[in-house]
Amino acid sequence: MFTGIVEEIGTVLATTVDAEVGKELMIGCTKVLQDAKLGDSISVNGICLTITRFDADSFTIGVSPETLRRTNLGPLQIGDPVNLERSLAFGGRLGGHYVQGHVDGTGEIVSVVPEGDSLRVTVRPPERLMPYIVEKGYIAVDGTSLTVAERNDGSFTIALIAYTRGAVIMGRQRAGAMVNLEVDIMAKYVESITKYQLSIPR
Repeated sequence: MFTGIVEEIGTVLATTVDAEVGKELMIGCTKVLQDAKLGDSISVNGICLTITRFDADSFTIGVSPETLRRTNLGPLQIGDPVNLERSLAFGGRLGGHYVQGHVDGTGEIVSVVPEGDSLRVTVRPPERLMPYIVEKGYIAVDGTSLTVAERNDGSFTIALIAYTRGAVIMGRQRAGAMVNLEVDIMAKYVESITKYQLSIPR
C-alpha cells in the first residue's frame, strides 16, 4: 500500500529485456534505499514492484510481461526519470490517498498549460475508467496522488502547483506522453457491491 506522495525521482541506469521473462530495470536513487531490504515493495511510476537486488545507490526490479502490457514501463530507456515511493509504514502519515500500485490503465497527456506558477495538465484515460473519475476526487498518475480539478467528456484535468512540478516527473512531461493511471479503489468497491446487490433476485 502506498500514499501517492512521491519521495524521490530516480533515474533508469540499465535495462535488459527478455521476450519470455520480461524486463529488468536498474534504477539509481538514494532516499528510498535508506531502509531497503531484499523483497521490499516499491512503487515505480505507480506500479508496485519488488526489489530483487540493491546497493548503496541503486536497486533492480523485474517487470513481468503482463505489467509491461498494462503500464508505461516498457518504453523506458537509460536516463529516463521515474517516480519512486516506499510502501506505507504502519503508523505513518497518509498524506495522499490509498494507492495500491495496481495500474488500471494508461492515459495520454493531451495538453500542458501554464497557469501562474502552476500547470494545468489534461489527460485522456481509457473510456472504461471515466466513470471512476470525479471532480475533486483522487487519482494516481504515475503513482502521484492528485486531485481532479476538472472532468470533461473523455478527459480530466489536474493542477500541478510549483512544488509538485519539481517533485514528480509529470512536471517534465509534455503532450503525447503516456502515464499510468490508478483510480480510487473505493469507487471500484462501490460499483462491485452495487452490481452484486442489483443481481440478487428479489
